[in-house]
Amino acid sequence: MSSNSVSTDTTGTDRNRPGATVIGVLGLGEAGGEIARNLLDAGAVVRGYDPKVEAPPGAVACSDEADAASGADVVLNVNSSHEAEVALAHALPGLRPGMVWAELNTSSAKAKQHLASLVADAFPGDDTVLFADVAIMSTVPGTGIRTPMLAAGPGAKAFVDLIGPAGGRIEVLDEPVGAAATKKLLRSVFFKGMSMAVVEALVAARAAGLEDWLYDHIREQLVEFDDRAIERIVDGSYRHARRRADEMRAASDLLTDLGVPALMAGASQQSLATIAAKGTAAVTPPG
Repeated sequence: MSSNSVSTDTTGTDRNRPGATVIGVLGLGEAGGEIARNLLDAGAVVRGYDPKVEAPPGAVACSDEADAASGADVVLNVNSSHEAEVALAHALPGLRPGMVWAELNTSSAKAKQHLASLVADAFPGDDTVLFADVAIMSTVPGTGIRTPMLAAGPGAKAFVDLIGPAGGRIEVLDEPVGAAATKKLLRSVFFKGMSMAVVEALVAARAAGLEDWLYDHIREQLVEFDDRAIERIVDGSYRHARRRADEMRAASDLLTDLGVPALMAGASQQSLATIAAKGTAAVTPPG
């Protein structure tokens, strides 16, 4: 990792490492803390700040967001989406043209674009802070900085150049800010939706005394997925929407009888009923 930046901690203890990349990390919870430790292990100077969590050993413990950003080559904002704008506002005095501001929180494309506009307003012109829309595509605990990521926006390439040598697995999207966020959330619709459907089904199965049976059945179904599985799912949902809507209404009634909230089952019934109401002949399955 290379840079001409150096850093000193707020207590005056010598932390200068000529040639080391200086990385500000805002948000030192489960994800940010592990990423910060990985960056330290890779030889970076880490300037960390979190109002509720102490900086990990070896990091420069900073007094606020602006202090953490001061002298950094790249700042990673790993705060939650509802805290991201406040963290950016507090960090602005510590930013300088040419550095990278990387938003790692999970938020919408519009939210990332809004944050990018705040940076652009604070640093107008060509000599600006480079904004990177970064999407973390898997769980961080256990993989840390090696967690697969997508990066888009004007700071994406520089983000990879600075973080990649520490072990980052980052795919650069030659697209504007918001592209990484959109891909992340589209994946979330599928993966998180499927996850909650599995959870709801198993909770209901436990109430019915059939949890082991359903667990094995779900496992078998997932193992049997092949290249045409998605096509069959989409086609069947459109082709048999009316029958499946009735089936999911019955499933919702079962869960209610078992004392289990039918949130996913009820949503599925409503979605299928909407498709059925349009008439299967008039609906073209996507893909």
